Amino acid sequence: MNKTPIRYIKGVGPRKEKVFNNKAGVYTIEDLLYLFPFRYEDRTNFINIIDLRENKPAVIEAEVLARNLKKFPYFIRSRKIKSIFEVILEDKTAKINCKWFNQPYLNDSIKVGQKLIIYGKPSRYKGKLQIISPKFEQSGNDQNLEVGKITSIYRLPAEFSQRYIRKTIFFILKNYHSQISDPIPFSIRDKQNIPNIAKSLKQIHFPDSLKEADLARQRFIFEELFISQIMVYLRKAKHRLQKGPALKVDRKAVEEIKKVFSFQLTQAQKEVLTKILSDLSKTYPMHRLLQGDVGSGKTAVALFPIILSALSSWQVAFMVPTEVLAYQHKKTIDDLLKQAGPSLAKLRGKVDILTSSLPVKEKNAVLQKLAKEDSLIIVGTHSLIQKNLKFKKLGLVVIDEQHKFGVAQRTLLPKKGQLLPNCLVMSATPIPRSLALSIYGDLDASTIYQLPPNRSKPDTIVVKEEKRSWVYDLIEEKIKQKKQVYIVYPIIDQNDGLEVKSLNQMHKKIKKRFSKFSIGIFHGRLKNQDKLTVIDKFNKAKIDILISTNVVEVGLDIKNATTMVVESPQKFGLSQLHQLRGRIRRSSQKATFILIYRESISQEAKKRLEIIEKESDGFKIAEADLKLRGPGDFFGQLQHGLPNLKIAEPLRDLKILKQARIFAREVVKKDTYLAQSGFKPLRGYLGDKKCKF
Repeated sequence: MNKTPIRYIKGVGPRKEKVFNNKAGVYTIEDLLYLFPFRYEDRTNFINIIDLRENKPAVIEAEVLARNLKKFPYFIRSRKIKSIFEVILEDKTAKINCKWFNQPYLNDSIKVGQKLIIYGKPSRYKGKLQIISPKFEQSGNDQNLEVGKITSIYRLPAEFSQRYIRKTIFFILKNYHSQISDPIPFSIRDKQNIPNIAKSLKQIHFPDSLKEADLARQRFIFEELFISQIMVYLRKAKHRLQKGPALKVDRKAVEEIKKVFSFQLTQAQKEVLTKILSDLSKTYPMHRLLQGDVGSGKTAVALFPIILSALSSWQVAFMVPTEVLAYQHKKTIDDLLKQAGPSLAKLRGKVDILTSSLPVKEKNAVLQKLAKEDSLIIVGTHSLIQKNLKFKKLGLVVIDEQHKFGVAQRTLLPKKGQLLPNCLVMSATPIPRSLALSIYGDLDASTIYQLPPNRSKPDTIVVKEEKRSWVYDLIEEKIKQKKQVYIVYPIIDQNDGLEVKSLNQMHKKIKKRFSKFSIGIFHGRLKNQDKLTVIDKFNKAKIDILISTNVVEVGLDIKNATTMVVESPQKFGLSQLHQLRGRIRRSSQKATFILIYRESISQEAKKRLEIIEKESDGFKIAEADLKLRGPGDFFGQLQHGLPNLKIAEPLRDLKILKQARIFAREVVKKDTYLAQSGFKPLRGYLGDKKCKF
C-alpha cells in the first residue's frame, strides 16, 4: 500500500493536511483511499423537464438558453445573499430556472449554448418550478463525478466538501493505481471470486451500479476481517513458540482442593478445569480465556491453577479491578489454605495483597517479598503493573473481570516474568462463541455454560415511578424477614441536566422512610478503608440496606442480600444490569430484582428493560446489548493489537468473519513467516501495521 503523506497530493497542501490528520484520521494516500462512503445517491434517473415534480430529486440534461448574474451593492444586500447567478435551461419538453447564491464565479464557467447535466430537488416559486443550488457537470465530461452517476457520500469535516474529496480520491486512483498492492493473496481471491483491490477501490468510490458498490464493500469487509484474523493467528503461532513454566500437576493436591469446597463442581466447571490442568503441563505458556455467566463459579476454577502453580514454587499474580474484590479474593485463598490438608499448608503466609491504598512501608515490604520469592501468591489491583514491581519467578497471571482493565494494562502484567507466564483471563461479560474466537482468537476459549444447581433465578420486576411506595413496602417486608437489600443509583450527586435519581439526593429520604433499620453508603469516592468497613458490616448483617452506585456490580458475595432495587435503570447498559442482578444470585434463596423508571425514558431504554425483564441468560443478554449499542466501542475495547475496523461489523458480518478466519488459519499454518511469494504483499501490508514476525 502507498504510504505517501497526503500533503504531496495535488490540491492538499499543509493547511488541508492538518484537517485531514486531526479531523479525519487521514495521513497517507492509503488512508484516504480507505475513507469509504457511508451511503450513495443514485443520480442516474434522467427525466425530462416536463416530468419534474416538486421536492423529488432528479437528473436532467438541458441546454443553457440564458444566464444572468445579479450582484447586490453592500448598502442593499442582505447579510447572507451577496449575489444570485441564474440560468434558464431547456430540453425538448420544457424550460426551467436554476439559481445559485453567492457563487458569482459560475458566470465564467457556464455559457449560453452549453449542455449541462443537472441534479437537484425542484421547489415551487410564484407557481413555477425552479432548482436552487443544483449539482451540475458539463455534458460529455469524462471526469464527471457529481451527476448522472451513482454518487458517493462521505462523513467529512466541515472544512471539506463532498466534491473536493471525490476529486482528490479520483486523482489518486488515476495517478497512483499502479502502486496499490493487494493484501489478499491471489489464491484466496480466485477461490472466493473476490475482485482485485484496484477494481474494488474504483467501484466503492465511483461505482458503475449499486450492485458493484455492494460487491466492493463486501470485498473490503472480508479484507478487514481477514487481516485481523491473520494477526490473531500470527500472535497465537508466536505464543506457542515461547517456552513456558510447564508444571507437573499434583493430582493429590487437586483432590485436596476439591475436598475443601463445601460444594461439588458442576460438569461445566470440571470440563474447563480439565483443559486448564492440561494447559499447565505443556511446554508453551497457557493463554486461556475463561468465560462464564455471573455466579457460574469462575473463581473456584481459577483457584486450582493458582494453588498448583504456587505449590510448584511459581509465583502467581491475581489482578482484579477493585480493592474490595482484591481483599475478598485474598480472604478466599487464605480460608482455603487454612482448611486444607498438610500438602497445602506450606502456602500459608505466602499470600499477599498489593493495592494503591496500602501504606508505603507495607507496600515496600510486599515488593521485597516478591523479589525474593517469599511471596508466592499476590492479589492486587492495577498496582501489580507498576514499574518497580519485580517477580523472582512469575509462573501464572490470572486477570479477573478483564473488561474492566484497559488493553495496555492487560498485556503489561504477563511481561513481568523471566519466562512468558501461564495466563488465565476471566470474563463475566460473555460474548457469542463465534465472536469470542475471532476477538480473543489468540487465546484458547472456554465457557462455564451452567450455574450451580442451588442458584435460584431472581424475579425481575420493572415498575414505573408511581409504584415506589409498593417497592418500599416490599423492602421493609424483606428486612423483617432478616434479609438485606441493595438500592443502586447511577450517580452520586444530583445533576440538574439529568432526570435521574442520585445517591446523595435519595439518602435522606431513604433514612427517613426506613428509620427503624440500619443503612450504609457505598460508592467510588469513599476511602478504601471505609469501603472495606462498610462491606464487612454488610457481610455481617449489621447493615440492612446498602445504598450504592454500580461499584457493587463486581465481586461482592453477600449471600443474605437477596433484593436489589435499581433507580433510573435507563442509565445502565444491559450487561451492567445483568451484572448487578448477579449480586443477589449468590445462594438458593429466592431473590428479587426491581427496576424503577420514569415514563419519559427513550424507546431504546424501554427495549433494554424489556430484555432484562424477560431474559436471564448472560450470553443472550450480551448479544442483545451488542445489537442495541452497535459493536464499535465494544470491539474497540477488546481488540488489542488488531487493526481498527472501519467498514466491517463482526456481529453483522458473522458469515464473512467465519470465512476470513478459515482462510487466515490456512495461510498461517502453511507459512508462519509469510515468506512465500504469494504472501509477500500481505507480509508488506502487515509490516506497515508494525506486525512483527
